[in-house]
Amino acid sequence: MAGKHLGKHLMEQNLVTEQQFGEALARQRLHGGHLGSNLVACGFLSEAELGAFFHQVPQMPTSLEESGLEFNFVADLTMKHAAQLGSFTLGQISDRIKLPSALIEPVLEELRKKHYLEVMGASSLSKSSWTFTITELGRGYATELRSACRYVGPAPVTLNAYRLQVEQQTIKSMILSQEKVAEAFSDLTVSNKMLSRIGPAISSGRSIFLYGPPGNGKTTVAETIGDLLPGSIYIPHALLVGGEIINLYDPVSHKRMPVVEVHSEPVDKRWINIRRPVVMVGGEFSLDMLNLDFNPIAKFYQGSLQLKANNGLFIVDDLGRQQMDPQNLLNRWIVPLERRTDFLSLHTGMKFEIPFDQLVIFATNIDPGQLVDEAFLRRIRYKIRVDHPSLGEYEQIFRQVCTCNGIEFCEEAYKHLLEHYYDRLDVRLNACHPRDIIDHILDAAKYRGESPQMTIDAIDDAWDSYFVTETDPS
Repeated sequence: MAGKHLGKHLMEQNLVTEQQFGEALARQRLHGGHLGSNLVACGFLSEAELGAFFHQVPQMPTSLEESGLEFNFVADLTMKHAAQLGSFTLGQISDRIKLPSALIEPVLEELRKKHYLEVMGASSLSKSSWTFTITELGRGYATELRSACRYVGPAPVTLNAYRLQVEQQTIKSMILSQEKVAEAFSDLTVSNKMLSRIGPAISSGRSIFLYGPPGNGKTTVAETIGDLLPGSIYIPHALLVGGEIINLYDPVSHKRMPVVEVHSEPVDKRWINIRRPVVMVGGEFSLDMLNLDFNPIAKFYQGSLQLKANNGLFIVDDLGRQQMDPQNLLNRWIVPLERRTDFLSLHTGMKFEIPFDQLVIFATNIDPGQLVDEAFLRRIRYKIRVDHPSLGEYEQIFRQVCTCNGIEFCEEAYKHLLEHYYDRLDVRLNACHPRDIIDHILDAAKYRGESPQMTIDAIDDAWDSYFVTETDPS
């Protein structure tokens, strides 16, 4: 489905012909890979042309028709802003609505004719200097509008515009080198074998299943992948679907990036430049979070989690610890994971299609075979086991943790830790143990007002505080 949309937009921009698109699709079926790379392999597009297509920015509309919004909708939104401001200039209202002044000016003129607004002063004949004030008639009308929908924010974008932008900045357009992946994981102790599996998994833009015993870095690996996502994307403040507003921008999930005006056309200010998003959920996750959240008082929606994660990363941590049956979640996502498209519903009953363009990582401590059936596991492209560290890896982690905390690594204390606890009590090495043991040493030293040191006594105290055991270690 996504490939067909992509081909349509490439043809609309006269970058490829219908015949060329068909040939690239045929090659993709034979050899696999991304549609874009197949277009390049066929010689229909250069790498530069493909890169330019995938890095287009939303351009500022020059008319309301280009914005996709109706005149009356913009007028009503303007009135709600006017009620909040009381008095304002053309530039001030334009800045709040995020549409060019040239598009807002005729709207203000129409509202003035209806006696909803009046001009109270001007420093020149230019309308940009006029000060508008809302009238009592206008305030009453704005109150009626707010009773229908209390959204007072930037003008939304259309669903079609959103779909196009998501396709142009698809997660599959990422290019990651082995060097970049190795650098991102350089602060972690990760085997070359695991790195050789993680790199292709990220580049594929497909789903990843991280599994293995608890405390060995599955969450850390997932978060590092999020830090590794290159570049920035554009998301709208809000969407307009079926006459309803969906607020999409979430400052928790979306980190703003500075806008650099390097393009020939100015950027549409209804869109925000952000880092590729990382949305992470854990035991609190429920199926309801994959639906739009309608506020019956404000009468507009908050975007669902998968909407917020588009063009980025969605991490489902501790899969199997949620109150819901994990099979229900995975059944809900069979179609999105396979076809890269999803369906949402409005409270009016209207259903609509959205792109599902995100790298999904499932992380679990539970045996995948106990969580889901084989049919679903086949749909997860990459299954990567994050296991207990080897003895050499464990020592490397311990030394790194000591260095990061300014503690001198003590060979004698380390040997005591291994022989007196791990070997004697038959405890498996976990990647999280060095950090937690050193944290206990730091806490104790801080309490006593001493400099933290890795001694045998400090190791004994840390072990006794950290582990629950019926065996007396003495």
